[in-house]
Amino acid sequence: MLSSAHHADVVIVGAGVAGLAAAHHLIAAGVSVAVLEAADDPGGRMATEVTGEGFRLDRIGRFLDTSHPELDRTPGLEDLVLRPFAPGALVHTEDGRRLRAGTVTPVRALAGRSLDQARMAALLGRLAATPAERLLARPERTAEAALPARGGALLRPLLATLLCDPALGTSSRVADLALRAFAQGRLAVPEGGAAALPERLAAALPPGTVLTGVRVRSVSVNVVTTADHGEFRCRSVLLATGARAAAELLPGLRVPAFHEITVLHHATPGPLSWDGSLLVDADPRWPVSHTVVMSAVDPTRAPAGRALVTTTVLGPPPPMRTVASRLARLYDTATGDWDLLAVHHTAEAVPAMPPPYDMRRPVRVLSGLYVCGDHRDTNTVPGALHSSRRAAAAILRDLGIPLPAPDPAVPAAA
Repeated sequence: MLSSAHHADVVIVGAGVAGLAAAHHLIAAGVSVAVLEAADDPGGRMATEVTGEGFRLDRIGRFLDTSHPELDRTPGLEDLVLRPFAPGALVHTEDGRRLRAGTVTPVRALAGRSLDQARMAALLGRLAATPAERLLARPERTAEAALPARGGALLRPLLATLLCDPALGTSSRVADLALRAFAQGRLAVPEGGAAALPERLAAALPPGTVLTGVRVRSVSVNVVTTADHGEFRCRSVLLATGARAAAELLPGLRVPAFHEITVLHHATPGPLSWDGSLLVDADPRWPVSHTVVMSAVDPTRAPAGRALVTTTVLGPPPPMRTVASRLARLYDTATGDWDLLAVHHTAEAVPAMPPPYDMRRPVRVLSGLYVCGDHRDTNTVPGALHSSRRAAAAILRDLGIPLPAPDPAVPAAA
């Protein structure tokens, strides 16, 4: 083993969730690791801003899903608390109705539901019972092209929300997997903000593993050169940055297209009655994709006596008055006294996954050089975590180190 402060068996570039999770997998196998992060704090895009009043505002606000096993397979997340949304989602239709969508319902219990609700429930029931391998064997096209066969007016806005893709250019296989996960579990957020997840990963690593404020200039299989901190010698290098940063360090890596996201946070002057449902806007004439009283899902997100409303626009920031007007309609309440706390726009928030899409893109560039992140798997937090586990396994194989035995209590990932 290498031992000096500027040496490690593996140097990981990037302390987002993928890099931090990979560090856990490697350290569990007895490998020494250094994680280099250019920013002042770990976490990457899973960042949470805390205001002076005590509001906790996520920058991107991607949702987790309680059905995915990857959170359980990642060391360091044992104490992570998830706050689930109310079952399914409320879809605000173009004609002003609110329809509950997304709950799997036995056929005999569908009486009294609208046709769209019944079709959605039947679709989700079929997907929930279908093995992932069969979904991945289906003919692949865009989610938009697959819509006529799926049917139901509630499906388009729900899929756009789950995929962060308003045009539904995502692979239909990815869309089916997203709906399957939605049917099998509940959407959820980490208690205390999105940053709680990487914070727990970082805190559970040995002291000194994560080095922040270290900007990497170049990489090779046995050395990482930084701007102000010299060279880090190693046996392997793992790039765990975003896709564009990885391609800048490794020319030749493909940079995908991205979906941009704008997240708006409003504070209400008093409590706002809401049951923790995700409210999806099905009217394409308005910019809002989905919105939720986040403090009803996770009370730690707002101080006592106030409410935090988090709204997502799948695109650039729209006029604020337009958003406020639409939220008044969606929540059926005046919004003139709501305070706009923050507008977070991320141009490259989510890597696009158009067909044909390989959900297990290679993580091994060559022996000694590897890459992971949500651009190598599915573009979700579990996808980033799964890619890190695949990368760690590839590194260990090349180093000739036995892989740790899987936990038999944790189901395999889809």
